Amino acid sequence: MDLRVVEQQETELRIEIAGEDHTFMNVLKGALLELDDVAAATYDMNPEQSGGQTEPLLTIKTEGADPIDTLEQGAALVGEQTAAFRDAFDAAR
Repeated sequence: MDLRVVEQQETELRIEIAGEDHTFMNVLKGALLELDDVAAATYDMNPEQSGGQTEPLLTIKTEGADPIDTLEQGAALVGEQTAAFRDAFDAAR
């Protein structure tokens, strides 16, 4: 997975996440929206409306928190949710 910071401000981050699709982006966006410090989390994958951009572009807006820190917390939450799903799946077999 390749990440490229497109724009970073005090409470906003736009980052390109190469090689991912709606499946991963929706999971990451959902995890970010569960965090108290995240005011908004969206992504765009439409190159025609994004000036030719072809890779997913994630935007995070926070309520005073460092957006890089919130991205790290969101990614950790995805890992926790994945592990919990794996455990529940294994237990159901």
